[in-house]
Amino acid sequence: MSFEVMAPLMFVGLIVFLLLGYPVAFSLGAVGLLFGWIGMHYDFIQPVFLQNIPLRIFDTLKNQTLLAIPFFTFMGLILERSGMAEDLLDTVGQLFGRLRGGIAYAVILVGALLGATTGVVAASVIAMGLISLPVMLRYGYSPRVASGVIAASGTLAQIVPPSLVLIVMADQLGVSVGDMYRGALVPSLILTGLYLVYVIGVSLINPKAVPGLPEEARTYRGVQLAWRVLTVMIPPLVLIFLVLGTIFIGVATPTEGGAMGAVGALLLAALRRRLSLKVLLQAMESTARLTSFVAFILVGSRIFSLVFVGVDGDRWVENLLKTALPDNPIAFLLVINVLVFLIAFFLDYFEIAFIIIPLILPAVTGIMEGLYPQDYKIGLYWFGVMLGVNLQTSFMHPPFGFALFFLRSVAPPSLKTSDIYWGAVPFVIIQVIMTLALLFNPWLVTHWLK
Repeated sequence: MSFEVMAPLMFVGLIVFLLLGYPVAFSLGAVGLLFGWIGMHYDFIQPVFLQNIPLRIFDTLKNQTLLAIPFFTFMGLILERSGMAEDLLDTVGQLFGRLRGGIAYAVILVGALLGATTGVVAASVIAMGLISLPVMLRYGYSPRVASGVIAASGTLAQIVPPSLVLIVMADQLGVSVGDMYRGALVPSLILTGLYLVYVIGVSLINPKAVPGLPEEARTYRGVQLAWRVLTVMIPPLVLIFLVLGTIFIGVATPTEGGAMGAVGALLLAALRRRLSLKVLLQAMESTARLTSFVAFILVGSRIFSLVFVGVDGDRWVENLLKTALPDNPIAFLLVINVLVFLIAFFLDYFEIAFIIIPLILPAVTGIMEGLYPQDYKIGLYWFGVMLGVNLQTSFMHPPFGFALFFLRSVAPPSLKTSDIYWGAVPFVIIQVIMTLALLFNPWLVTHWLK
């Protein structure tokens, strides 16, 4: 066996393991160790080189930035399990109920708020699916519009800070999480606005698809509604401001902000008398499960990437990209986004972040050094946010999108699966439009980082 074929064989071996259905974390680790042994057998890799594996694993486990993941996850789960999502949806729904599409507006706005508090797509989609979907269907909403709005709004948790995806993206790109949040804030607001514009368009073209709430369903009015808005919406908004505000102005790191958010969520739940041992244990169990999932994938990816670099895989990928892709930087990034969009049909965002980004990072860094010679990391923030918006489609791709699966699991049997799929299509198109807007307008991200 020649040294030149080791890197492509390693990449193909990983694809084979994934297609066979093995877990991603163990596939990465197993392929790395297997080709590490093959490399030693043929004297391509020295045994001392593989002694770096324990050091890499230890460096991963002591990474302070990644501590933000369990903190933000726990914060979101406590707020979701304590009924905050239900109260928000009910209140905002009453606020916009008289308008055509009022409940849809409420779902989108609450989806953005939940994204800023939970950061977990599954929690957002399931919560809004359980609470809003029956109401929307009961009052005559189009099944496609209702399911599409709920699934898409849940995916806002992936791009609205403090998104878990942005934490992982910043770690993989080697940039600041706080600045990644700052760069993603305006694009996430624009994307939320595009969702609202879509509902406005539907209400104008097909008013029957998004009717307003009937008079008997609007139970809060006048002072009572104002008090409801004040007591239900202000506490989570204050929590969001404290967490993101302290991160943006540099008072707290993302990890410290996440810890403060977790404590704040516990206090809010306790003040509402909804903090019980059952809620606490459920949140802790779900947080431990998600954190372990991320940690195992990260450890596996570290083993794989070490051996891949040992067989000059990074140079192989860089040369492959340079020869196969256009020389124009924008055209290059466009092709990369198309590839990620297609890969997202089969892999979720964590897997793409841990497998694909390390492979393309050297080539992308070279492009950003040319576009931003004074500080190439500005370009990496642009690339990270753009890829984050692109990766939202991994949750919405029919028929494999996880958000669609989450919604199907809580939707009534009367809602056809085909309606869920067709309802997602317009929002996938919106996400693609937003990705292209970021590609051709990097200032939407970079302007806020100067």
